[in-house]
Amino acid sequence: MDPNSSPAQAGDALLVVDMQRDFMPGGSLAVPDAQRLVAPLNRWLRRFAADALPVCASRDWHPPHHVSFIADGGPWPAHCVAGTDGAAFAEGLALPADAFIASKGSRTDVDSYSAFGGTALDAELRGLAVRRLCVGGVATEFCVLHTVLDARRLGYAVLLLGDSVAAFDEVAGAQALRTMRNAGATLWEPPR
Repeated sequence: MDPNSSPAQAGDALLVVDMQRDFMPGGSLAVPDAQRLVAPLNRWLRRFAADALPVCASRDWHPPHHVSFIADGGPWPAHCVAGTDGAAFAEGLALPADAFIASKGSRTDVDSYSAFGGTALDAELRGLAVRRLCVGGVATEFCVLHTVLDARRLGYAVLLLGDSVAAFDEVAGAQALRTMRNAGATLWEPPR
């Protein structure tokens, strides 16, 4: 499926995972090369809009003192605090106004890498009769991985958009891609 030439299918939804400013270059938890994903994701967004297919986006939406933050005993620097500039979607990302937003990690004591964790995403997708998720975003070995694994566990087909994911670590990212494929996700790579 090429976002410029092949229409997405009825029953598909696009899921953009955690494309937030704190994960972009200069952010508090930057994923290397994450800004390069904006252009291909925007092509996918245009394709889905042209075919009137649903778009969803997940975001970390943490309280100021969150279990995942180093200062509160977690592994990560403070990031994506609800309502801050760092929690806003990446500059230039053209999410439609009617995109369903799944806010995760909003409780102080609970973290969630998956877009399905503690959100209404599954109910929204089932209400729209979605059968396949086309997934892109960050980071491959964390939130993308856990989202895809949950999607498969919940019975969705998954098309992982290979031009639209980025990892913190290249080796861990490659392992995550293998894990997702082993779980039944299909990896789409742009034509060369």
